[in-house]
Amino acid sequence: MLQQTQVKTVIPYFNKFTKEFPTLTSLSKCNEKKILKFWEGLGYYRRARNLLSAAKIIVKEKNSILPRSYEEIKKLPGVGDYTANALLGLVYNQPTIALDGNVKRIFSRILNKQDSKINFEKFIELNKKILFNTKRNSDFVEALMEFGALICKPKEPKCNICNIRNACKYLSSSKKIITTKFKIIKYKNYDIFCYVNKNKQIALTKDNNLGFLNKFNLPQIKETKKNNKKSWKFLNKYQNSISNKRLNINLYYKFTNKIPPSFTWYSIEKNKEFVPNFTKKIFKQVSTIF
Repeated sequence: MLQQTQVKTVIPYFNKFTKEFPTLTSLSKCNEKKILKFWEGLGYYRRARNLLSAAKIIVKEKNSILPRSYEEIKKLPGVGDYTANALLGLVYNQPTIALDGNVKRIFSRILNKQDSKINFEKFIELNKKILFNTKRNSDFVEALMEFGALICKPKEPKCNICNIRNACKYLSSSKKIITTKFKIIKYKNYDIFCYVNKNKQIALTKDNNLGFLNKFNLPQIKETKKNNKKSWKFLNKYQNSISNKRLNINLYYKFTNKIPPSFTWYSIEKNKEFVPNFTKKIFKQVSTIF
């Protein structure tokens, strides 16, 4: 949950999730629809699917025991270098470092070098006797991440209370590297076409070929072009953001009882199925026409 999501956002989801699924076995017995419903609002839903898949594999093939080797743990769905090292350190107290953005920033400032010019694996290997001079590797993994988030922050680092300030070339240098990164914002224009009926239902499909929210129930969505919209009524224009995408949306609708075969009717007001926030915002817009 903490991948690409802030702690304050995650906490209520985590508490609810772990109350419902207190063990790996209970999680592995769940179906995808239920997992997505619990994940609803967190975004990046692939994480939820990977978590469920990994739980099923560990229970079925690993006797409910998380692999102890880096190579084996990386075979699990959704587990890359960062997650593998984090799990090995946090769960098994192994001497590893989870290289997220916070940790890379700490090392970059210590060396006063851009992270793109640093071989972090080599840096860790050369300094392993210093870095892993502890039996509390689990705490060390967590401490590095927290240190980057709370002390060695992207903006206005708290150098005055930093415990490693004497070893930091960033602090002592008159030419400090820039560590703040900016996302490249991508702007897209979309037309969304909503089939609706008098029962306050909207037709959704999984057949949209989008670079985002694939495999989810959405209305008909097309990139804005000069196509024929005469049979559709214009509702309004609004904006939505997904990750680094800024979406300018033109929303259209039509009342009908006939929908394409790939579509299914959903209640706008009483729907208990999982739908992403992107779709919920469409529901809210469309509800004004009834």
